[in-house]
Amino acid sequence: MEKKDQELHFFVTKSDQERIHQKMAEMGIHSKSAYLRKMALDGYCVKLDLQDVKELVSLLRRCSNNLNQYAKRANETGSIYQEDIRDLQARLDEIWQCARELLSRLASIR
Repeated sequence: MEKKDQELHFFVTKSDQERIHQKMAEMGIHSKSAYLRKMALDGYCVKLDLQDVKELVSLLRRCSNNLNQYAKRANETGSIYQEDIRDLQARLDEIWQCARELLSRLASIR
């Protein structure tokens, strides 16, 4: 990563500074230099609500746990129940549906 060794200075009005702080707070950004650098270079900051990603990770975790349990049972008994396979397929379908919706929303960010 390149070292940040160049300074930029500029003046704003009190109301400009208040607005900058308000926008930083809305974005959850605490570093003024990071916010101003991002705005100067890219012209925008994006705040993502990652609750859907957390839900997707939770679904994946549960599905993985179930799959491990099914594999353990199959290794112990030499067989697996058809109902277990259907349950796993239903959970995987739910995960894929969440993933498609999430990716669709992320793709629409401009």
